[in-house]
Amino acid sequence: MSEKESQESDKPEIIVDEDWKNQAETEKQKLADAEESSPAGDETGKGPREIPPASFSVLVTSLVTQILFALGAVEDPQTKKRYLDLKLAKHNIDMLSILEEKTSGNLTEQEKKLLDSALYEVRMAYVQVAQASGG
Repeated sequence: MSEKESQESDKPEIIVDEDWKNQAETEKQKLADAEESSPAGDETGKGPREIPPASFSVLVTSLVTQILFALGAVEDPQTKKRYLDLKLAKHNIDMLSILEEKTSGNLTEQEKKLLDSALYEVRMAYVQVAQASGG
């Protein structure tokens, strides 16, 4: 096995559930569409930032994004670097777990599926990254 193949096989593989991924992409597209249609008005020339309406899916997606950022799966938009903070990732996974516990029996089927899928994906990603980093 070449050195390049060895390095590639050492990288953690993140498997993403397509249903959750599709919902996150839909949310992302809604935000992008809202940004495009908003009038210019700030110093960046992108216009005022639209904040999505508060919802369960936005809350879950926000926590998942923070977890992926802490696991180095998402780069910092300003520095273009990736950071690894396993403690922060675990803290946010625990926050999702508490959300699951406290909302048990009070979610729609779609909300439960979103939360279950998100928790599964971030837990698997955490384990893979922690093992790969020796943490």
